[in-house]
Amino acid sequence: MNREKVSQIAHANHPIKAPLDDGSVRRLLGHGLPRGDERVLDLGCGTGEWLLRALEARPGVRADGVDISADALDRARQAAADRGVEDRLAVHLAKAEDFVATEPYDLVLSVGAAHAFGGLLPTLAAARTHLAPGGRVLIGDGFWDREPSPEAIEMLGDFADLATTMDLVTEAGWTPVDGHVSTRRELDDYEWACWGSLAAWALDHPADPDSAEALATAATRRSEWLRGYRDTWGFLTLVLRRTAG
Repeated sequence: MNREKVSQIAHANHPIKAPLDDGSVRRLLGHGLPRGDERVLDLGCGTGEWLLRALEARPGVRADGVDISADALDRARQAAADRGVEDRLAVHLAKAEDFVATEPYDLVLSVGAAHAFGGLLPTLAAARTHLAPGGRVLIGDGFWDREPSPEAIEMLGDFADLATTMDLVTEAGWTPVDGHVSTRRELDDYEWACWGSLAAWALDHPADPDSAEALATAATRRSEWLRGYRDTWGFLTLVLRRTAG
């Protein structure tokens, strides 16, 4: 089954593709957009949900989104039209690491897309190249809340713990001005939403050639979460400013 199709179905009831609830997203965007007239860039925007919410909340904001999925960008354009913000959103079909902007941005977003750059610090380095003086970065990535098993590392990657992650960020020249550690409820709600939506789709479409695989994938991912990383993995979202320069 196509990975993009799996993601689209799994996130049908959780369009923010990260373990954050609506209130957390709203608060973080508020800290990232203090003026309300910022230029915003999302590196790895997917269907553009972060940008759409920023545009709805701040009528003076203009935004660009970059992603490698033409289908996701088409859905972002349609959602922008449906929500009446299409005149302030531009999307670009490109690898996030290859995107070249003509002007710097006041806020650079990258939540749950650090794999595209090879990790958290390379993502911050990429964001820095697009950032206007005094601008902010809103970034989200995982961390180990407890010592992980080798199986958990193989599933999700080799993250640091929370304190070490913050040390690495500050040593790279960034100062956090706001942040959010996803709660147990946010983490659990995200997993239930993803694999529940995928399983429900499979049950609702028994004649679809992908139905059996979707149901099996939902069961596998649910088991990996419950047995592999539920008690060890966390998610951190930061609003950062450059410490100097």
